[in-house]
Amino acid sequence: MFSFNVLKKDATTKARLGRLVTAHGVVETPAFMPVGTQGSVKALSPRDLEEIGCQMILANTYHLYLRPGAEVIRELGGLHRFMGWEGSILTDSGGYQVFSLGALRKITEEGVHFRSHLDGSSHLLTPEKVVQIQEDLGSDIAMVLDECIPHPATRDYVRASTGRTVRWAERSLIVRKRSDQALFGIVQGGMYEDLRTECVKEMTRLPFDGFAVGGLGVGEAEATLSSIGAFTAGLLPEDRPRYLMGVGRPEDLIFAVRSGYDLFDCVLPTRNARTGTLFTSKGKINIKRAEFTNDPRPADESCSCYCCRHFSRAYLRHLYLAGEILAAQLHTIHNIHFYHRLMEKLRRLIRENRAEETLDIVL
Repeated sequence: MFSFNVLKKDATTKARLGRLVTAHGVVETPAFMPVGTQGSVKALSPRDLEEIGCQMILANTYHLYLRPGAEVIRELGGLHRFMGWEGSILTDSGGYQVFSLGALRKITEEGVHFRSHLDGSSHLLTPEKVVQIQEDLGSDIAMVLDECIPHPATRDYVRASTGRTVRWAERSLIVRKRSDQALFGIVQGGMYEDLRTECVKEMTRLPFDGFAVGGLGVGEAEATLSSIGAFTAGLLPEDRPRYLMGVGRPEDLIFAVRSGYDLFDCVLPTRNARTGTLFTSKGKINIKRAEFTNDPRPADESCSCYCCRHFSRAYLRHLYLAGEILAAQLHTIHNIHFYHRLMEKLRRLIRENRAEETLDIVL
């Protein structure tokens, strides 16, 4: 049911074209996954996503477990039917959300004890339970529970945390039951190349369907993100998909594609859309600025999205300042369209052995 094939490698970089097949369709890689945390990409309907050309979205295990509950979603036919989305879905483990709770959680070898941010109720997420929840959700790709390492962190902390992530991954494989759901291991190791190497060695001896790289884009310097990201990608198997978690600036995506990554997700395009920041081929614009009061041009004159085909910057600014819900919808359509067109451009350049070339956009 799940398969991944590398179709072509770029001649001068490590970029590659891939074909990922799930029970709900084909995903051409490299690909960007919009984040639908609670079973919904904020401000967009599934129809909007289909029209943009979205192939796969990401949903959050932690949030769906707390509300409405994995059992509810299972009884209603699974997450695809529940949210009316026919494409592929990747569910993250919820680990990042749990670890971000700070004083509300406690990490043990068993798992993570935490209090719900919704009502304060007590919960325990174990590697086994996280697999069960995602099997109830019925996503196409599930992630193991990992310990998200803060930055900065001491070497001793990173080593201990990474070891626990590996042991949790081993436990996750033991309990998996669904043959139609892929399971990805997650590589940690902080900003230490030798610990990243150790983690990759331990993870890749296990029969995972793909591998994610976590613990980047957490406040480290841009140069460190690039160097550790590229270093880790180079250690991963050629024949399985490589997923760089939570990294989403356009310039970071371009570098990561050239380093050999296949899948990406980030809240950046949707979150920026809701605050009036639009990505364009000429660079980002803030639609709130007074200079757009009478501007008849679309957000991006080279963009073919629904927003740019029909509406002016002046109208978008008016909607935003008036607090109209339509502003968030149109801005999000545009930003997600921009990200998907960026991935299309990168795939075309790889196909033509030109992945190292400068793209015709301002970053």
